[in-house]
Amino acid sequence: MKASTEKKIFPYMLLLPTVVVMVLVVAYPLVYNFVLSFKNMSMYHYYDARFVGLRHYASIFTQTELYWVFGKTLIWTVVNVFLHVALGVGIALVLNGRVVGSGVFRSLLILPWAVPQYISALTWRGMFNHEYGAVNLILKNVLHLAPIPWFSDATWAFAAPIITNVWLGFPFMMIVALGGLQSIPHELYEAAELDGAGPLGKLKNVTLPLLKPVLAPAVVLGTVWTFNNMNVIWLVTGGGLPADKTHILVTYIYKAAFTYYRYSYAAAFSVIVFFLLLGFTLAFMRHFKVTEAVFE
Repeated sequence: MKASTEKKIFPYMLLLPTVVVMVLVVAYPLVYNFVLSFKNMSMYHYYDARFVGLRHYASIFTQTELYWVFGKTLIWTVVNVFLHVALGVGIALVLNGRVVGSGVFRSLLILPWAVPQYISALTWRGMFNHEYGAVNLILKNVLHLAPIPWFSDATWAFAAPIITNVWLGFPFMMIVALGGLQSIPHELYEAAELDGAGPLGKLKNVTLPLLKPVLAPAVVLGTVWTFNNMNVIWLVTGGGLPADKTHILVTYIYKAAFTYYRYSYAAAFSVIVFFLLLGFTLAFMRHFKVTEAVFE
């Protein structure tokens, strides 16, 4: 009887360290952040913070500036994820064919994703330097075009981290798509050819539908990562240059918390972002039937 009880308890004992770590690093900070959003903690009320209810949430939704930040965040996320998927799937289709040295190309193309993000971001920031950066030198000396004011013009300053993040993110989608392509039976393409399908027909009716189970979760992850990707846009633009015009929601929250020390305000904002991403994830997975595709 004792041995049987120990066998039942043993798996839970093995899981206990993981559960403790998850509670300490995920559950507790999440609950604490949620509670903090209903207080007025700041640099001036650090030790005597009191309950203020929904005041911070009301303040957030009544600031018109934040809707512009939210709009830029949507542009940032949609453009990045679209280009990640388009480039990743396109390159995967090429590499999945009979390409000489495809193994070498795969190793080289995965490097942007393998290099630490902050190193790549700082490197690209140097490359976007108006006077000495490699990008403007190529534009000026090779293409004979005028240099671009990357960090003095708001539009170009916003484009710079997008270019950087596209370079960083497409290898992940490429690897996911490549794995999905290699799992598609070749017989399906032969059957499609017998039915008279050309390259576009095979792509539309065979490749893309069978890539859906692997691409849909990757798109959800990519969207959440990109929406919350502070490193690239913060490091490339130097914290929102020019004049805080290149902020997205996550960098705006970071600045509110650690530059202006509005801790409860930033906590309330992060709660809103959490529910936005949660709602998007559930709606996306339901619309594309991600779980049904996985467990069929």
